[in-house]
Amino acid sequence: MSDRLALRLVPDELWELVEPLLPPFTPRPQGGGTAPAEERAVLTAVVYVLTSGCAWRDLPPSFGVSVPTAHRRFQAWTRAGLWPRLHRAVLDRHGAAGNVDWASAIVDSASVRAKKGAR
Repeated sequence: MSDRLALRLVPDELWELVEPLLPPFTPRPQGGGTAPAEERAVLTAVVYVLTSGCAWRDLPPSFGVSVPTAHRRFQAWTRAGLWPRLHRAVLDRHGAAGNVDWASAIVDSASVRAKKGAR
């Protein structure tokens, strides 16, 4: 995978926010296998799948992360609550820097119709 693509998917600023939020890696109970994949490479692969819309099985091998590893780590991070914590960290960083136009955000969210029958 090209460094340009990796940096576009997970720029240094994003990685600085994500890294401290990642739960510690715990090896699978059955043991064996290889050394754990680099966390930033796994995050880059996960971001690629989530933003491209490709199926997990179609993750290009150029990311250097196996499909099962990327999917397993995504599931572990989801169970650990990474995504809401990351969302909060991004909002905190941009809000503290004065980069969030809260009035526009409120108007934008109010203009989206609720889905019929949604709870």
